[in-house]
Parts: sequence; structure tokens; C-alpha cells
Amino acid sequence: MASHESAKKSIRKSERQRAVNISRLSRIRTFIKKLETAIAEKATKENIMKAFSEMQKEIMRGVAKRVIHKNAASRKISRMCAKVKLATGENK
Repeated sequence: MASHESAKKSIRKSERQRAVNISRLSRIRTFIKKLETAIAEKATKENIMKAFSEMQKEIMRGVAKRVIHKNAASRKISRMCAKVKLATGENK
């Protein structure tokens, strides 16, 4: 266990930051699930595109906050974009 005040403070700081990061990751997963349910329920094209836009903003916000890596975010967005194209019929 830490014995210096500075070490104890850094432990407190890292615990707070960990909680924030977990919350941000949870938000990203929530928006991804909202898009997936919109696709699964065969929602209107406008609703799917709105969900995709919100998901994309949330993922890129996670990149800006350094919660998720830029390439991982890009990969997730790309895969979801392919699903959206299939669902909305823009792939034909």
C-alpha cells in the first residue's frame, strides 16, 4: 500500500478517472446498441441515420477524451456503416 501522501493522492485520482472512463465507455456501447436495435427493428431510414450519427459522434468524443483508440473507433464506425448501408438499401 502507498505510504506517501503523493502516492495516496495519485491512487485517488486514478480511481476517479477510471470511473469516468468506464462511464464514457458505457455511453459508447449504449449508442452502438441503439443503432443495432434500430437496424434489427427495421426502423425508418431517417431513424437509422440519426442513430448512426449519434453513435459516430459519441465514439469520436471517446477518441477525443482518449478512452478509445483512434483506429479502434474508425474500425467500429466502418463496420456499423456497412450494416447501415445494408439495412437502408444503399449498397445496391
